[in-house]
Order: sequence, then C-alpha cells, then structure tokens
Amino acid sequence: MTTSEEQAVMNTAVVDHAWSLVEAFGRMRRQDPQEAAAAGEEIARRLQALGLPVTVHRPRLYLAVPKDAHVTLGGQRFRARPAQLAQTAPGGLTAKLVFVENPVGPPVGWTPNSAVLFGEGYDPAPGVPDVTGKIVLFRGMILAEKILHFAALGAAGVIAVNPGPDMHWGSGSAIWGTPDLDDLPGRTPIPGCAVSRPDGDVLIEAAQRGESATLTTIVEEGWFDQVLPEVRIPGEEPDFALLHGHYDSWDVGVGDNATGDACMLEVARVIHANRQHLRRGVRICWWPGHSTGKFAGSTWYADEFARDLARHCVAHMNCDSPGCRDATDYPTIPWMAENRAFVTDAVRDATGKVAGGKRPTQSSDFSFNNLGISGCFSASSRIPKEEVERRGWYFVMGNGGNTAWHTDRDQMEVADPGVLLTDIRLYALALFRLATLPSIPLDPGALVADLQGHLQRYAKAAGDRFDLSPAARAFDDLARRLRAFEAANTDPAVATRVRLAVLRLLVPLDYTRGTRYRRDFGLPAPPLTHLAVAAELDRYPPAALGFATTSLKRGLNHALAAVEAAAEAIP
Repeated sequence: MTTSEEQAVMNTAVVDHAWSLVEAFGRMRRQDPQEAAAAGEEIARRLQALGLPVTVHRPRLYLAVPKDAHVTLGGQRFRARPAQLAQTAPGGLTAKLVFVENPVGPPVGWTPNSAVLFGEGYDPAPGVPDVTGKIVLFRGMILAEKILHFAALGAAGVIAVNPGPDMHWGSGSAIWGTPDLDDLPGRTPIPGCAVSRPDGDVLIEAAQRGESATLTTIVEEGWFDQVLPEVRIPGEEPDFALLHGHYDSWDVGVGDNATGDACMLEVARVIHANRQHLRRGVRICWWPGHSTGKFAGSTWYADEFARDLARHCVAHMNCDSPGCRDATDYPTIPWMAENRAFVTDAVRDATGKVAGGKRPTQSSDFSFNNLGISGCFSASSRIPKEEVERRGWYFVMGNGGNTAWHTDRDQMEVADPGVLLTDIRLYALALFRLATLPSIPLDPGALVADLQGHLQRYAKAAGDRFDLSPAARAFDDLARRLRAFEAANTDPAVATRVRLAVLRLLVPLDYTRGTRYRRDFGLPAPPLTHLAVAAELDRYPPAALGFATTSLKRGLNHALAAVEAAAEAIP
C-alpha cells in the first residue's frame, strides 16, 4: 500500500531528463580517467540545470586503465582483456599452458610459506594439477580471488575463458579502493586476462598437448584527479539515506551504468520536488573509479565522511544497471536480511511484482559494510529467466542479464525508456520511504534470525572440534531482547535509534573481517565471517587444525563482543 505522498512521488517521475543523459552517455566513452572526469562534469552540469543543490568533490584516486592484452600461440594471436590492478606483463610472459577443470583454491591460512605447517604430502587444492611456473586456463570470468588462488599455488599467469563469444572486462585486484600502506602487500602478483570461449577452446586444446603460449598485458596505472558529484537534500533530522552508483564504465557502458546514472538524476529531481515531506535527509552520489579503481570513488567518500556516515546514515541503496531492455522481473535483488521486507514491499508497491533476493557480494560499491550501514539493491530489474534461457545466454551480474555486460556491445540497444521509468519509480519510492517513515523500515530481528541459521550450520560442521554454543546463547538472548523491545516500544524515534545501534554492530559481524575504518579486501565474505572457517575444518589436517581452531576462538570472542554490545544497546 502506498500513501498519497508516496504515490505523488512516483507520479512526479518522468523519463525525459534521464533518457537524455542515457543518450549522451551512449556517445561518450567513460573508461579512461579523463573521459570519466568529463562525464562527471556533465552530470554536475545537468543537476545544476535542474536547480538541484550539487557539490562537486574532486578526489585524487589511484586507478589502473587497461590498454591492451593478447595471447600468442605459435603463429596465432588472440585478443584478450587484461585484468587491471594486477601485475602486468607488457613484454610478454611465455610459459607452458595448463587447464584447470575445477579451480579450487587453497584453504585460508595456506601459503607457500606456511605449507610446511600443514604436514608432508598435504594437497591444498585437490584435483588441481601442478600449475607451478605455468599459465593457467580456467572457465569463467576473470576474478581477483581466482588469480590469487593460482598465484599461491605457484602459477605464472592466468587466463579466464569466458562463457561465450565475448571477452568481458574484470578486475584483477582484491584491494578495495585506493590502497593504503597495509593494502599494498596484497597487490595481485601475477598477470591475468580474459579471452572469448572460441579462442579459449583453442588454448585449452593447446594446453592438453603440452604447448606454451605468451601472455601480454598492458595497463596504465597512476594517480588521477576525478569528479564526484553529490546532491544533498536536507530533512528535519540530521540522519540521512544514501543513494549511489558509478558513472565510469567500460567503453560507453549504457546498461552499466549510464541507465543507473540517469535513474539517480531523475530520483534526485523527484525527491527534491517533494522535499517538504522529508523527515531525514537524502544524499545522492555518482562515483568515479568503480571499474578502474575497484570502487575507489565510493571508498574515498566512505573514508572522507566516515564519522558522519557512521553517526547518521540510516541505510544505503546502490543503483546499477536499471532500465535495461526486456528486464521486467526482480528475482535477485541484493538485500541484507534486515532490509528484505523493506525491499520486497517497495518492489510490490512500485511495480506489482514479487521480488526475490540474494546476499550482497563484495561488489557494487558496497563500501560501507565496515561502518555497519545496511545496504540493498545494486541490481534491480532483470530479463525473465525463461527468456534468458530461450536466447541461450549465460549468467552475468549486470545489464539486467544481457550478456553485453562489461563488453563493447553495451550500447543504446541495451536500454529501454519504459523499463527505466519503472525502475526510477521503484528507487524513488524506496528512497522516499527511508527518508519519511516515522521509524526506519529495517528489522534487526530478521538479521539475528539469519545469523542464527548460519551459526547452526557452522556448529554442525565443526562438531566436537569447536564449541560454538556460547555464541548460540548470546544470539538467543539478543533475539529475546529484540522481540520484547519491538513489542513494547511505541516511540518511532526510539525504535530508529535502537535498530541503528544494533545494526551498526551486526552488519560488520556478518560481512567484514576487518576494522570499522578500514575496508576489507574485495574477496568473498561468508556470513559471520569471523566464524566461517568452522564450515571448512575438514580441509585442515591434524597438523594444522589447531591453527584453525585458534582462529575460531578469536573469531568467537569477536562475535560475542558484538552480540553482547548489541544486546546492551536495547533498553
């Protein structure tokens, strides 16, 4: 159900201003830093022309711009996409090829230096052939964790064989944003690239014959001045909701993310036109450095305004790849457990559709997990699964499921103004609710229940090797306190304060390994990250099991401190 004010917000939305920006960006590459900066200035100019209060930040970011890559095999030369922010091979790296059918990585804690502690004969990656000094081929997208896994096993380079006829751009770095001194040792030490499936099949056949190839990657790295437009619309209170998305892209990147930039432009106009209703403020940011800096723009903002965000940001919403042609379903919206009901209600009320969701991955400018800020969206509408299968497409994260994602085919035909208008109304409604409802529409109890389920799974996997019952008791106590509070409290302001206090502690517990003011590496983060090794204990031989249980003991202390503090925050 929508209120008259909410309906007015959705009715205020039009597609004209947004579609004009999509068309402009469809002619404007935003890949190199200079190109991206010009696009940021264009966004700021359009915001000003609409009479919106825009501030232009000018961060200096460390970026890596892919220039060229290819693989040479005998007399054949295959085009490739280099994995940027990784070691490069501008002069060419020649080595034997090896194909890895099942690319399993070593367990946490295993490195060549620690291998001796796992015992003689221990195999850190069962089923993976010897990759020492070789160029590894595997099927899939280029991902930092794959390159790092193979590097740990001794590989000299990595080639990802993409699932179809396209080569998809992708990152080679696990470092989130501009590196600090602690991050620098984590730089990816070997080069990587992506090739198309037809070319990859040729290379795999060569690997099976024991042949060698030469991998060449050329990437320009350095410090670049960038442009970060921000709209701030104040409310009655100092708290605010944050909507954000990136404007740099691969090539012209219409579906990823010109449509998202346009969506946010119109949402900013709509919210500003209805600002008299705002209880909380609204901030809308357009990020540079998403693709070439591993979310460098949003990380800069999280660093620059960390204390303000930690005190006052009630939630954040990412806007990536809305408005793509034929994307009329909402099956896999990234949401955290505490905002699941909020997102499903917004999708139902704005589109009439039933939403499905998934746990957010370490992507999409979710640069605020360490600050304890609840986040949702990034992907929104997608092409129905049946239609994707009919077209013979494979899964991609963005572009509503269109395989033009992260390729130079991501052009105007990917976008649709009608779908974009629907998604604009969805984002506008969700953001308006975050800014106007008497209490924030987030449910810490749902997050606690979710964490309890993961804890039970970990406890079952650990068996008698580690006792997680203290955490189970602490979560049970927290759940009881939350239920009692929500049943008895009638003050919306108190509800907001308590829910935020609990979430500031539990969101990092669920999604991060590090500290509040330093972002984790962009590697997979299982639920209850400090306790997740409990599910992997079978991978540790007797000689190394004690190291894993020591990690669990420290992780348990970390979890207990957070859960007990959350319970104490409830009056």
